[in-house]
Amino acid sequence: MAEVVHPLPPARRALVTAVTLTATMMVVLDTTIAMVALPHMQATLGATSETIAWVLTSYILAAAIALPITGWLANRLGRRRLFMIAVGGFTLTSALCGVANSLVMMVVARLLQGIFGAFIMPLGQAVLFDINPRERHARAMATWGIVIVVGPILGPMVGGHLTDALDWRWVFFINVPIGLVATIGGLLLSPERGERRPFDLAGFAMLAIALGALQLALDRGVQLDWFDSTEIIIECGITLAALWMFAIHTATARHPIVPIELFRDRSFVVGLTLVAIVGAIFMSSAALLSPMLQTLLNYPVVNAGMVVMPRGIGTMAGMILGSRLIKVVDGRITIVVGLALVAWSLKMMTAFNLEMSARPVIVSGLIQGLGLGLTMLPLNLLSFATIAVRLRTDAASLYSLTRNIGGSIAISVGGALIARNLQTSHADLGAHITAITVPLLDAGLIERMGQQSETALRLLDAEINHQALMIAYLDDYWLMMWAALLAMPLVLLMRPAKPGPEPIAIGE
Repeated sequence: MAEVVHPLPPARRALVTAVTLTATMMVVLDTTIAMVALPHMQATLGATSETIAWVLTSYILAAAIALPITGWLANRLGRRRLFMIAVGGFTLTSALCGVANSLVMMVVARLLQGIFGAFIMPLGQAVLFDINPRERHARAMATWGIVIVVGPILGPMVGGHLTDALDWRWVFFINVPIGLVATIGGLLLSPERGERRPFDLAGFAMLAIALGALQLALDRGVQLDWFDSTEIIIECGITLAALWMFAIHTATARHPIVPIELFRDRSFVVGLTLVAIVGAIFMSSAALLSPMLQTLLNYPVVNAGMVVMPRGIGTMAGMILGSRLIKVVDGRITIVVGLALVAWSLKMMTAFNLEMSARPVIVSGLIQGLGLGLTMLPLNLLSFATIAVRLRTDAASLYSLTRNIGGSIAISVGGALIARNLQTSHADLGAHITAITVPLLDAGLIERMGQQSETALRLLDAEINHQALMIAYLDDYWLMMWAALLAMPLVLLMRPAKPGPEPIAIGE
């Protein structure tokens, strides 16, 4: 199908951008907004602490499986039609989540919500690339990136406020008016004729099985003690086997679900590797920091959110600055500087302690956010700089999928390392607790103190646990710091973006 360019007037381009960002923000918020409401849902739906987790798992699992077919559906239906179906479906399933009266209904609604939501983010990114000329790509991606970053930060805060002020059901009902406006606004997108691209059922099945098994292993690994569980071993085996078959199939099929041309683009392949690492650092550091503040430093949920918020402010500043620098500085240099700032911030986080004030958290968060902002914007631009227009939706869906998988793996691995290092550090610290270092352990003194000695020993063990848990968190920050440093040489493999004419929008 021949691609015909239709320039958009500035007013319509602004409206399309607003609609796209609104829909994207709605989806990004929903990835975290439901977390705060889980305890309230558990009571209403009669679920246990284990089964209620499927409210989150079902959404993530469905989104991971649906993401790879975004490009095929966009070609088949046209971006405008798919966008309106996705936003409308997401809105309807949000309402179904809000009226759910059983766990089964909630999980089914969340599965459908995850499927529709999976299409919106890559479609939004591809649309913003298409409606803007090359010289505006940096600004468009900076705006889109801010939404992607701010959404997960605001999610728990918005969810907590809605749950406290109204009811947990409003965590989902809030999407309905927003979704209706975005669905109608989808009419502003340029229409496209559908393309009869064959559906790669075999490739999709293999990839869906691999992603489903991987996500189940990551979500249930901590509960089942990882490779001590037969279930986790089976799920990991299925993941590896399905991925291997998918790779062979993609290399040999005539019309694979993921176009093989994407893997021939060196910058895009390197970009996938880097976005997996950056996504891992971004999501895992966010997932670890708030629980650390609440568990070890006794911050209330609201205060923890306020202390973490400067990280989002730093990210927004980094993206705005990056959109200016990309016009005068090689994007690869900006990425390296950003990764260096991220590594520096993580080095600062390895000095956290139980007696610190909020200042080290705020300062390191600002620096880390600035580094992430400087990294993500040019990384997006360089990854897509040499991608053909017709492959952008496929590329955007694979890019989003890789970022999400990197984050999911990092969160699961980080949690597993904390559990293991907690035990190791507790044993190491306990080995130094003797009657000489702690006179309380003198046998005669314990006998004289009687029942009070048991209380004192419990307090001593609690303090050891606190110190061991802090050490476990610090070990994770060390690991993330080295990941950022080791990622820096990969940037040199990317091609610099070249200026030139760029299509503005694709239409009939």
